[in-house]
Amino acid sequence: MHSTNGSSPDSAPSPSISAGSGKTTIEFNDRLPRQFLLASIIWGAVGMLVGVIIASQLTHWRMNFDTSWLTFGRLRPLHTNAVIFAFVGNMMFAGIYYSTQRLCKVRVASDLLGAIHFWGWQLIILSAAITLPLGLSRSKEYAELIWPINIAVAVVWVIFAINFFWTLAKRNEPSLYVAIWFYIATIVTVAMLYIVNHLSIPTSWTHSYPIFGGVQDALVQWWYGHNAVAFFLTTPILGIMYYFLPKAAERPVYSYRLSIVHFWSLVFLYIWAGPHHLLNTSLPHWLQLLGMTFSLMLWAPSWGGMLNGLLTLRGAWDKVRTDPVIKFFVAGVTFYGMATFEGPLLSIRAVNSLSHYSDWTIGHVHAGALGWNGFMAAGMFYWMAPRLWGTKLFSKQLANYHFWIGLIGILFYVASMWISGVRQGLMLNATRNGGTELVYSQFLDTLDAIMPLMMMRTLGGALFLVGHLLMVYNIWRTIRSGHPVNETREVFVTRTAAQDRMKWKEVWYNDPVLLTAGGLVLMMGWFFLENYANMGALLSGGILFYIGAQRFRASGGSWTQWYERLLENYMPFTVLTLIAVAIGGMVQILPTVTVNRAKNVEDRLQKLYTPLELAGRDIYVSEGCYNCHSQQIRTMVPDVLRYGAPSRLGESIYDFPFQWGSKRTGPDLARVGGKYPNIWHYNHMLNPRSINANSNMPNYAFLFDAKTDTKALPNKVATMVKLGVPYPAMSSNEIVEAARTQAVQIREDLVKAGATPKLSEESQLVALISYLQKLGQSDPVENAPGIVPLAGRPLPITPDLPDRNRQAASTTGAQ
Repeated sequence: MHSTNGSSPDSAPSPSISAGSGKTTIEFNDRLPRQFLLASIIWGAVGMLVGVIIASQLTHWRMNFDTSWLTFGRLRPLHTNAVIFAFVGNMMFAGIYYSTQRLCKVRVASDLLGAIHFWGWQLIILSAAITLPLGLSRSKEYAELIWPINIAVAVVWVIFAINFFWTLAKRNEPSLYVAIWFYIATIVTVAMLYIVNHLSIPTSWTHSYPIFGGVQDALVQWWYGHNAVAFFLTTPILGIMYYFLPKAAERPVYSYRLSIVHFWSLVFLYIWAGPHHLLNTSLPHWLQLLGMTFSLMLWAPSWGGMLNGLLTLRGAWDKVRTDPVIKFFVAGVTFYGMATFEGPLLSIRAVNSLSHYSDWTIGHVHAGALGWNGFMAAGMFYWMAPRLWGTKLFSKQLANYHFWIGLIGILFYVASMWISGVRQGLMLNATRNGGTELVYSQFLDTLDAIMPLMMMRTLGGALFLVGHLLMVYNIWRTIRSGHPVNETREVFVTRTAAQDRMKWKEVWYNDPVLLTAGGLVLMMGWFFLENYANMGALLSGGILFYIGAQRFRASGGSWTQWYERLLENYMPFTVLTLIAVAIGGMVQILPTVTVNRAKNVEDRLQKLYTPLELAGRDIYVSEGCYNCHSQQIRTMVPDVLRYGAPSRLGESIYDFPFQWGSKRTGPDLARVGGKYPNIWHYNHMLNPRSINANSNMPNYAFLFDAKTDTKALPNKVATMVKLGVPYPAMSSNEIVEAARTQAVQIREDLVKAGATPKLSEESQLVALISYLQKLGQSDPVENAPGIVPLAGRPLPITPDLPDRNRQAASTTGAQ
């Protein structure tokens, strides 16, 4: 199963054409790996601590401390960003800088760019830690940072990319080892995902609206969100696995051929899977089917990578018993296999109807974040620290304690969320009398039932944090016992005439590329064409596959030789990788440009937000309400019984950003407008316990005195017009006056209803109430001038059912 070409890190393949050789001494820049390692450990402790706090808030509402910047809605984005970009991001950079220099047998191209990268990244993290608790958020998961920070992220990422590819250009090793492939995929894909999903029009220095809205924004967000997990939390860590696991085990990678299949199938398939986050919603059915299909196909490459990692340990399994580094790596790769089995499972439409909006998804995400990322990080840190500081690990026993405490913590966390999610999903979907009534009409019944499991989740997270703190102490003592060391290595330099000299004609005009392109076109034809044309595309695909197999057998190794030449040319390799990941995004996103237009909606068109309601929506976003409440009624019977008819595309067409949500810790709000009087919302926000004694929602009394920024409204309305929202022509004074007039009306209504204490019309609470009262209001399409509904296709629309279920379900609407 082995190939000598690239089978082991730091080993040089035999060059096909020698163009010069010799020995040289290289001093690697190990300052960068040291800095990123320390930053990852420190920020990891912060992110995990915040995670324990917000888990406690879900079981004890007082843990929100009645303080705006410590509420769950504001801290949850801080936790996710800290773990993803601060902990895993810094860990990733440490591993990439360390391994790339050794795989390329060259010092990093620019020490200055490396320093800018490190300090720039830390300033970005610090900025996020300040702005997110202040409520400065875009409300898109894993993409909450405000636009000035987004630009800084893009700039620093480009600096990192320049330094990385410059290092590849200067390399003394002709061929690119497997780990480098995954690093290249990470760099180009994350740049593409981040830039597209963060395209926005600023309205001020701290606020902007995304250029996408409604269903298109939902699709772009989960194209980004799913693949942020894929290409920020998976592919770079796989590269790290392919370098550090063989080094720690002192064994070559099990199968080089399997690594080729693993890489190309993974980077191509992953990018298509985002729509599975939007199953059973108003997303077009073909996109849901596309996402589910490609998600299921991901099983094969993901498990191929897992097996390649685990089988690398053949003949070295005895080290698992004694070496904590191997322990962490084995457990990490195993969790990767578990998470990549569970992910496709959750993308099956029937399973997703149970799991979506529940804690099951939370458990799935943390199995990957804690088990895969967390354990791979720990194994890498324990392996790197002694080498970077020229000493021995302070205590293997402490590292083993860390492993077992962390493992128990993960199991507590994931098991509790699995059970909690399944129970929550079953209760919310339970019906009786032939599916005409809900068994559990009150949403809070589910929260009461899973409360002990949520407490167990907090315990599991706390145990994992304790294990991490043991590592902090162990690494600190290791550092104190040594001193910083930059490895100096004498390497044998081999150059080939083919290195970085591949002609573009040779890149494109060859069997592997042409057959792959033809197969992709026919696959799209099978999926999109109708009637007999799709079967013709499928049959043609089978014929093309047969031709490809025959040409491969007759190639006499020419395919292998072409790929080996490709690996000696980093730029063509990078371009092919970029094309492989860009195809899926274009096929999914471009068609929704036409779908998300008023003339293409079904039977309902969202009413425009008034200026005050627009201000209230921005307050809703800044408080992170989307972390607990969805605004998307799915096409399932229990959802319809509880909340009303399924959401249509047109009902969120003017939402920039969309607010469909991904977790229900509280009831759906898609049709909450007009269900309750203003005084209900007033009391609910000041003290949710006044509505239901068991509510775990924070108090939002701080909104009472906070003032709505009405001066910003003219700019916001003008930006919405640029985005295509058909506001009538209004002057700045008219916009501000309209907001004030509506605010006065709401305040007077509250006074009549006995609101105590009385509030000003400038209060953010008034603006928020105006927004909540607008949710779900729409016009029939036939009444909208110039709008013609789509015809000729069935719609998944269920008539509004009797209110007896929804009224019972919503009388305790507080969390």
